[in-house]
Amino acid sequence: MREMREIKSEQIAEAVRKLCIDANCHLPADVKHSISASCEREPWAPAKETLERIVQNYRIADEGCQAICQDTGVACVFIEIGQDVHVAGSIEAAVNEGVRRGYEEGYLRKSVVLDPIERKNTGDNTPSMIYYDIVPGDQLSITVAPKGFGSENMSQIKMLKPSDGLQGVREFILKVVEEAGPNPCPPIVVGVGIGGTFDKSALIAKKALLRPVDQRNADPKYAALEEEMLAEINSLGIGPQGLGGKTTALAVNIEVLPTHIAGLPVAVNINCHAARHKTEVL
Repeated sequence: MREMREIKSEQIAEAVRKLCIDANCHLPADVKHSISASCEREPWAPAKETLERIVQNYRIADEGCQAICQDTGVACVFIEIGQDVHVAGSIEAAVNEGVRRGYEEGYLRKSVVLDPIERKNTGDNTPSMIYYDIVPGDQLSITVAPKGFGSENMSQIKMLKPSDGLQGVREFILKVVEEAGPNPCPPIVVGVGIGGTFDKSALIAKKALLRPVDQRNADPKYAALEEEMLAEINSLGIGPQGLGGKTTALAVNIEVLPTHIAGLPVAVNINCHAARHKTEVL
């Protein structure tokens, strides 16, 4: 019988603390490269200047370890737990302790309210939104993805009919982005979840935002759809910060799940150009 590897809850708390700060201050390299490349290609002067300001902003954030954006978001924490791992202590408590420390030490804005109607701030950006997956092996992977609500508020889900087909999916994605307009601080990353159930399609749409913006879906059919939708979105003319131009989105990332014979769930989760996420493996 294989021995279980033990990970202490304090290790998780410390990893989350560091990831909260790093994710909020340092954009992933693929996102930086995509923004810089878009800046070089952009022909519309106001859009080009806006992209230059965005590049300047993330460089300042890098150098001073300062928040890229004032909206440091809800801490979305994705945990992959190896089936041969035993955690000594509460994972949930450890994650929230890490978020508490990270947002305090990193001087990050606390944006979480305890009750969605009464609106009283919790004061430490907890509780976080935690997503668990059990995977093979004896490691524990933690990804922290701070999610601002300028973009989250623009996300939508729709239960299409199977007869709506691929064209219905295309039209819904385009409709969501067009209705969002300048609100999610474009250029955006568009995460799309197709299939599963109402909740699963939303989850895989959010997970799609963690995929590098220069990596296409492994299925050529969906890779082609990603490229097609990116071209259509960038032809809308919304542009960086809604000022016009050819750079409305950096990427469209699509994830797919099997679904019921009577359903075609589609979720669109939008992320602003500050597509923040960092991962650590314990």
